Amino acid sequence: MARRQTGKTEPRKRERLSSVTTAMRLLQAFSEDEVDIGISALAKRLGIAKSTAHRLAVTLVAEGMLEQDRDSGKYRLGVALFRLGALVRRRMEVSNEARPYLYSLRETINESVHLAILDGTEIMYVYHLESTQALRARSDLGVRKPAHSTAEGQAILAFQPPEVVERVIADGLVAHTVKTITSPERFIKALAAVRQRGCAVEDEESEIGMVCVAAPIRDDAGAVVAAVGIAGPVTRLSRKAVAGVIPHVIATADQISTRLGYRARAAG
Repeated sequence: MARRQTGKTEPRKRERLSSVTTAMRLLQAFSEDEVDIGISALAKRLGIAKSTAHRLAVTLVAEGMLEQDRDSGKYRLGVALFRLGALVRRRMEVSNEARPYLYSLRETINESVHLAILDGTEIMYVYHLESTQALRARSDLGVRKPAHSTAEGQAILAFQPPEVVERVIADGLVAHTVKTITSPERFIKALAAVRQRGCAVEDEESEIGMVCVAAPIRDDAGAVVAAVGIAGPVTRLSRKAVAGVIPHVIATADQISTRLGYRARAAG
């Protein structure tokens, strides 16, 4: 039986939205000219009670959005915002440099093309081009998926420090299909295979009926910061077809890496 909404529901929603808006305004009060601000100054600037400003500041400190100086008691922006800012900057840089190569890849194989970055234990799609074929893989910008069950996620995780992989495993290798790898031992072996092959092949691990191939993208320091992937129906991407697609995906990832300043070391 559906719950009957009371007249108190809407006021509560408005109150929560108001708190979020005020918290955003509080964060925006900081600038290069005012790096540290006291609670009284924040309350006055926002036109709110000092107790309200203090409550919001304490919550933002707990979330890493603010830090409080032990000596002065003043607040400054926290490292969580730096992480978010770095994520946005990386997304914009990679997307801008990758765009022409993603179009070229789509034209070559006529399957949907994705560009993804790692955020925590998930990947986020930052660019997407759909195939022109009727039956095709679909996605939207900003969509997040578990890193462990996607080719893009595996392509990135294979080249991350052990603690990053351990965090993904600790978060749980949840099964999204009957083919999802849920064993930590098998997952670690799968990442080793990605490193050896130079790309990840995900065969219906994320979605039944869909196959994805992805390769890592490196920045100027050689760190893997993103992955380019192609996805399509298993009816078109047979093992033989995937074998033919892999060189194109790896070549595209290498081209984007070069645009980002990466220079591969000569073998010797």
